[in-house]
Amino acid sequence: MSKLQPGDAAPDFTLNDADDQEVSLESFRGRRVILYFYPAAMTPGCTKQACDFRDTLGPLTEQGFVVLGVSKDKPAKLRQFRERDALTFPLLSDTGLEVHKAYGAYGEKTNYGRTVMGVIRSTFVIDADGKVEKALYNVKATGHVARLAKELGIS
Repeated sequence: MSKLQPGDAAPDFTLNDADDQEVSLESFRGRRVILYFYPAAMTPGCTKQACDFRDTLGPLTEQGFVVLGVSKDKPAKLRQFRERDALTFPLLSDTGLEVHKAYGAYGEKTNYGRTVMGVIRSTFVIDADGKVEKALYNVKATGHVARLAKELGIS
């Protein structure tokens, strides 16, 4: 697994969303994108993080950001997650983990003292030209969105 660095070209992708519609990163050129990878829909930490993005979406959108969440869940599970928690940004399905791997968001991690392969909770800020502006790995679900918004100058 190689980690992306600021200045790298963000790997392009096309994934299905919660409604089984294709969404490609390229379609957001000209806008800044916050792309975040989370382990599993409808789990406590992932729900906290998604709801924090939902609750901060207004100020992020006002500053020109688009938020995209990516997990290995199937579209039907993402649909349940979106509806249960009133999530208002696209949730994308990467069941084969190809996009996770391209972004370095899947690999070895320590879980309860054991080294395992799994999703690495990560967030990327991608600029309007498709370059990585920020690459944040191993972020915590709680407090991450508030810290990111502050770093981006959004209160």
